[in-house]
Amino acid sequence: MKEETKKALRLMGHASALGIAIVLATAIGLALGYWLDRVFDTSPWLTLIFLILGIVAGFRNFYHFIVKRGKEL
Repeated sequence: MKEETKKALRLMGHASALGIAIVLATAIGLALGYWLDRVFDTSPWLTLIFLILGIVAGFRNFYHFIVKRGKEL
């Protein structure tokens, strides 16, 4: 297999893992916020706060991925 093909496949693998990481960060933030809202009866505030934190964490991962891959190209 050509080196360019290997590099492209590796990059697609990293990109798909990044997509999963963004979704997981958001889902974990949402689930944690929902659970804390039920424990402390603060609905919907902790859900919203942790959802936003999960989204920020996901896009932080995205940013670091782009910066790291930009240096490789």
